[in-house]
Amino acid sequence: MNTPPLYRQLANHYLDAIRSGTLKTGERLPSIRLMMEKHAVSLSTAVQVCRELEDHGVLEARPRSGNYIRQPDTAPGPKPIAHPPALESGVYVGIHEKVSSVLKASQRATVKVNFASAYCAPQLYPLKTLQDNMIKALRLDQHLFDTTSSTCGNSALRNVLARRMLTVKTNLTAERIVITHGATEAINLALRAVTRPGDTVAVESPTFYGLLQILESLNLRVLEVPASTHAGIHLPALEHLLQGPELIKALIVMPNLHNPLGSIMPDTHKARLVKLCAEHDTVLIEDDTYGDLVDTEQPLSTLKHWDRTDNVIYCASLNKTLAPGLRLGWISAGKWHDRVEMLKHTQTRGCEKLSQLAVSAFMGTPSYERYLRRLRKTLTQQREQMSGAIMRYFPEGTRVTHPQGGTLLWVELPARHSSMGLFHDALSLGIQISPGDIFSNAKRFTNFVRIGCGAPYSPRIDEALQTLGRLLKSQS
Repeated sequence: MNTPPLYRQLANHYLDAIRSGTLKTGERLPSIRLMMEKHAVSLSTAVQVCRELEDHGVLEARPRSGNYIRQPDTAPGPKPIAHPPALESGVYVGIHEKVSSVLKASQRATVKVNFASAYCAPQLYPLKTLQDNMIKALRLDQHLFDTTSSTCGNSALRNVLARRMLTVKTNLTAERIVITHGATEAINLALRAVTRPGDTVAVESPTFYGLLQILESLNLRVLEVPASTHAGIHLPALEHLLQGPELIKALIVMPNLHNPLGSIMPDTHKARLVKLCAEHDTVLIEDDTYGDLVDTEQPLSTLKHWDRTDNVIYCASLNKTLAPGLRLGWISAGKWHDRVEMLKHTQTRGCEKLSQLAVSAFMGTPSYERYLRRLRKTLTQQREQMSGAIMRYFPEGTRVTHPQGGTLLWVELPARHSSMGLFHDALSLGIQISPGDIFSNAKRFTNFVRIGCGAPYSPRIDEALQTLGRLLKSQS
């Protein structure tokens, strides 16, 4: 019989203590530091013990206070996806090669069904409206193509973006916004503004593979901090690391609809995270690419909303919500604005004006919000259909996230299955997925896959999911 991993043995030890009454509801669990000393375990193991207890519904993390025993939920439900600990630091050597090999294999293949995309299907985007706005802009300004654009971007678009931020209780001035070539350039600019080669940058684990490529290309050291599907980055682990000997120059997080987890960080966690980073002089870079796709009546707050020291750099993108081909994003860099503006001018100059005019004309009308409501409703239905099919066709023991918005599902396969093996087998049949291996520099997500739900459910998609299920069962 296989021996359970150490973190699970310790979690069972505390579960037995709770069930027997030795530890009672409302009592405080030993801190992570004390648990490390008491059981002679690593930080990674101590963090995973707490997460295992959270998954059993018996532990509650209270900001600035610690972990407390709570009454477990009585309603039955699926066990949340569990993620292994990830806390080692090191130079990111090889992640670009790993990601590139996956992307190149996909480009060479004939893909019939693409589950690797984070975009919506073309028919879900307002393409006709954007095209009409472009034609109108060309008619109104005969000199669009014979004049250069501002480094910071079109003023009308920056004004629209600043006004929209008011709905999430975030005050940004248009003058402090820089339009970029998507969120990728925005994050590149943020990192170049606040770090130097060799600095340490913390990221959530897992995280978007494109971010890992950026970090390696800038020769930055990377610290992976575990994140969960229900609350995002693990704050006690981060706090412990911030107090450690290694200076963390910046932290990059995706608090609203994390890619790939789909997690949404609670407001209490957001406020605490912003304060923690300010206290330790760690620049907080917020990636809000998916924020507009969240299924809530009221917009979610940003980390920037809780910022009192101008320590948060806000980055966002319009590619996922409007049209991938536009490649429009933006950054509000706070006290680093002047440096970001100069870096933008040095690297790529201003973004072309035509797409900015077309987007600002649409986003400045009530039609944009109506479009977003329709899109969110459609995506909710697609995620539910995809999730149901995965549970029907994939092997027993498969677990799937249930995000409150967006186009992505994070799927945990039974431990014996290989997501990279599934990637290659599926690609040979014209089906593309994103293997979990590329969302971390370590081999911690080898049995995870990211599945995109941006296309309306169809017999073709259903058949492709059945095929994935058969391939997985053949691995057993």
